[in-house]
Amino acid sequence: MRLLYPEGSATQLPRNNPRVRSFYTRVMTVRPFFLLLAALFTCAPFVLHAAETRPMNVLFIAVDDLRPELGCYDAAHMKTPHIDKLAQEGTLFEKAYCQFAVCNPSRASVLGGVRPDTTQVMANNKFLRPMMPDVVTLPQHFKNHGYTALSLGKIFHHSEREPGDDPQSWSEPAWYHGEPYRQWFTKESNDFIANLKKLPPDKRPKLLRAPPFEASPESDDVYPDGMTALKAIETLNRVKDQPFFLGVGFVKPHLPFTCPQKYWDLYPEESIKLPPNYYRTKDAPEPAFHNLYELRSYGGIPPKGDIDDATALKLIRGYRACVSFMDAQVGRVLAELDRQGLRENTLVVFWGDHGYHLGENGLFTKMTNFELGTHVPLIVRAPASAQKAAGQRSSALVELVDLYPTLAELAGLKLPSHLEGTSFAPLLKDPAKPWKKAAFSQYLRPGKEGIMGRSVRTRDWRYTEWKDREGNNMGVELYDENKDPQENTNIATDAANAEKVKEMAAILNAGWKAATPN
Repeated sequence: MRLLYPEGSATQLPRNNPRVRSFYTRVMTVRPFFLLLAALFTCAPFVLHAAETRPMNVLFIAVDDLRPELGCYDAAHMKTPHIDKLAQEGTLFEKAYCQFAVCNPSRASVLGGVRPDTTQVMANNKFLRPMMPDVVTLPQHFKNHGYTALSLGKIFHHSEREPGDDPQSWSEPAWYHGEPYRQWFTKESNDFIANLKKLPPDKRPKLLRAPPFEASPESDDVYPDGMTALKAIETLNRVKDQPFFLGVGFVKPHLPFTCPQKYWDLYPEESIKLPPNYYRTKDAPEPAFHNLYELRSYGGIPPKGDIDDATALKLIRGYRACVSFMDAQVGRVLAELDRQGLRENTLVVFWGDHGYHLGENGLFTKMTNFELGTHVPLIVRAPASAQKAAGQRSSALVELVDLYPTLAELAGLKLPSHLEGTSFAPLLKDPAKPWKKAAFSQYLRPGKEGIMGRSVRTRDWRYTEWKDREGNNMGVELYDENKDPQENTNIATDAANAEKVKEMAAILNAGWKAATPN
């Protein structure tokens, strides 16, 4: 009763009265409830404000060597249920393009927010920070705004041998798979490598590698990508209560195409066919091609000449198996994001660093300016407030260099002045909005000539110019993407297309600034 009648007051009632004791007991029973209610009303504005202003997390999923051959990209033969589900919940970009069709230059462009001519990173042995010491990278920009920025797996192009990672970008040292780092597990593969070691030094290859494919009875978690998925799950548990930019990089389907047998079983041997254009593009200039040198560094692949059909079929099957293996790891990470209740406050972006050939145009791997070399998968799942509808698709031309400004804008961060991409955040609200007139890619052929190929993709056409260091013309390509989407015949030298060549050359030479949306 002290709450109502303080001791010593003239109105204090005797506690030995049964009615008074009963009333006192009831008041003291409900007192904590009223005190809690008062506290909630007092603090509610601050709690609501904190919920409204908590920064949006970013889950940044990068995948190596992934072409847009996925279920959600209308490839019905592919088993990619987790990536397909992400597309059903977000926005799928049908025409997304990399700026350079090999790992390190592409990633330097994405993470630096600038194009290869600015980074001057044109190969895998040069890195972004030495070339641009003062650049504020994409994760660094988030870190500078109070985010915990973390790198798991392959985000920058880094490895044990190369100083490719960028400590300034991250809140903690980058984590790059567990140990030991193994690619092959079967007795046959290990015996193959053991026999190479027995060869005399002058006959032993520089890289001691088994064949570029293997199906093993091992579990997912003995492979680097399985380890990366486990680390991502552990990390989400650790950082769930703070704003985070979490980069999760999967290396498959990069060579070698090695993964558990169960993923190979998804693609029966009899279902694998050679592509219909398993030949060089007609009338394309020599710099458009390469000699499969990445593939030829693996055991059992001839140093020159054609790949036999049996090997080609195994390469196609192994690639598809590794895509499904990677898809399973993506699913594990996304499931943990949901389990932690982070879905509504996390922006998820899934992207491949460049395209890939599996026999098409007479080529394997990347390193081209063809559509298959430059076209990439890109899916963005934003909170409901930032996108028009779940499962939407956009046919607008977008580029990987656009990721930096897009993620910064969606997170409410000011865009740095050095960026050379365009935020496509408006496309999440209106996927059919008129957008870029063109997307730009390039590739530098190594060698004394230093032949650079510059390519421009419009809605209907692809045009490429190859020039040496002195600016001499080394070849021109033109493809009608509606009539010849596989780019089987170069029509640049056909006199009937002279005006189109002139028009596309003008777009290429005007550059990316002239192609940005109004």
